[in-house]
Amino acid sequence: MPEHAETTRRYSYLGPAGTFTEAALKQVPEAVGQEWNPVANLGEALNDVVTGFSDAAMIAIENSIDGGVTVAQDALATIPGLRIVGEYLVPVRFVLVARPGTRLEDIAVVSGHPVAYGQCRAWLDDQVPRHRHLLATSNVQAARDLFDAEKGIDAAIAPPGIEEHYDVEVLAEGIAENPDAVTRFVLVSRTAAVGEPTGADKTSLIAELPEDRAGALLELLEQFATRGVNLTLLASRPVGDRMGRYRFVIDAEGHIKDERVADALLGVKRFSPRVVFLGSYPRADRVSASIRDSYDDDAFRDARDWLREVIEGVPDPA
Repeated sequence: MPEHAETTRRYSYLGPAGTFTEAALKQVPEAVGQEWNPVANLGEALNDVVTGFSDAAMIAIENSIDGGVTVAQDALATIPGLRIVGEYLVPVRFVLVARPGTRLEDIAVVSGHPVAYGQCRAWLDDQVPRHRHLLATSNVQAARDLFDAEKGIDAAIAPPGIEEHYDVEVLAEGIAENPDAVTRFVLVSRTAAVGEPTGADKTSLIAELPEDRAGALLELLEQFATRGVNLTLLASRPVGDRMGRYRFVIDAEGHIKDERVADALLGVKRFSPRVVFLGSYPRADRVSASIRDSYDDDAFRDARDWLREVIEGVPDPA
């Protein structure tokens, strides 16, 4: 453990201050009053965890509009020694800001993170039809770049409340096309023992198909279906060594210490040439899985007891 862990825990997140990632980190009770380390990108955040510089990192993993954050999924698949310990949901809303005195008709160049720009493009095309987009590493960075004369930025897509951090003027609010958009974040630490189930949990893993053949994906999914385990996320990512090779990012309802989930993961391990267990952790929405009686823990235990008695020659009850 890093020396600072004896007194203070350090958390890395995509900075600077004011980002949605920081908003997610604010939801972590144990992070309050600890050291927060803003970084420039997701790779730096995870490297901080791997090297022990930080105890955990908050990263975006999925967006309700754009789907999975592929760079995060690929990193978790390829960087060993990481474990998801929690998830957090942040509503995604955007405002358009500019330097004080700027008018909407003066805007020619708009800066913003590419995901944010995609969600706000319809509004911008309607209100600022001749604008040009300049990519930013984060939406807060886009606001900061307004004051870099060399970049020639007129306006920026930023999160609400940005005016509390920088001397900017809000030109428009609610510019995103979908007002109900949400980004899912996960807190990632180094590998440690799995915590206890809460009754409203999620288990994440990544599994590769053994070969490119008809029915391979169905066989993978049957490991969950036959145990009554519902999947909340299934996304494919290329392994990268050749065409036709894929790994699947999977989120399943339940905890690895739940009998049905544990049995499903054993099936996946027998089937897949490579399985990466990412973690079992409390769901952000605290929604409990709906489980049929035939798939609850008692049903699995009863089945094992029955099999043991058969093997041992215990007579069937009258």
